[in-house]
Amino acid sequence: MTENAYSVFIPEIWSQKLNNLLTKECVMLQCVNRNWEGDIKNQGDKVKIITPAAVSVSTLSSATITYNELAPTSTELVIDQQKFFAFKINDVAKVQANADIMEAHLKNAKNAIEEAQDAYILSLHANVDSNNIVGSDSSAVTLDAKTIYSKFVSLALCLKNSNAVKTGAKPWVVINPTIESYLLQSSEFISAYNVADETLREGAIGRIAGMDVLVSTNLTDVGGKYYVLAGTNEAITFASQLAKIESLRDQNSFSDLVRGLYLYGAKVVNPKALAKMVVTAPTSSASPSGSDS
Repeated sequence: MTENAYSVFIPEIWSQKLNNLLTKECVMLQCVNRNWEGDIKNQGDKVKIITPAAVSVSTLSSATITYNELAPTSTELVIDQQKFFAFKINDVAKVQANADIMEAHLKNAKNAIEEAQDAYILSLHANVDSNNIVGSDSSAVTLDAKTIYSKFVSLALCLKNSNAVKTGAKPWVVINPTIESYLLQSSEFISAYNVADETLREGAIGRIAGMDVLVSTNLTDVGGKYYVLAGTNEAITFASQLAKIESLRDQNSFSDLVRGLYLYGAKVVNPKALAKMVVTAPTSSASPSGSDS
């Protein structure tokens, strides 16, 4: 049989290729830290996170110095999410395969994994500190081109008031394409082409109220509302591992089977470094300007 992209399939090589793909382009991986990523092999594995204790400063009023005993806290990030892909390649497809077909399949697997991964991380809006919420489920914010900047300023202010915006901790905000259509009409929005010499996160479309703006289609309508999430990379820690990719011969057909297992987990370690805005989802008849078309 003619050698092709399938017959030379080597799991170790393609596992590395997929790992490389998964570290690029994913929106929410630009917004988390991976400081505690350990050796993950199985679902249920735990990554131990140590949070240093606060250090107090006192006024020196005598020759006596008292020492506080520091007690760092520990918590665990559980790798509780597992996703797999599995597909069959029959021998006829093998013969007809071109050199790039396996890479194309891996890109499709990568896209599917990222869809689930982004949605999972965005769902952590439920852990935002209660003081860092603009709007509410009962009184959601309505956005239009004229008011959108002031609302995003309020969102950024939440992060600043909670001391989340420190030197080197650049804030981000994730919006969906619908909200992007409003933002692009705001004169205060700075597009990626005009952000001077400052570095934006990979994939950011620009900056608003000091926050890098990223767009995700996984920020979906939930009961007529969107939950716009903002924060710094100190807020959420993430760990993942492509556990394995393997190939085996199908016993019931003239086909090869390819399958892969991806494990991951995320935890909000600093709720004050997150903020969210509860936004009313526009009706389908509403135009981006907020008026009826």
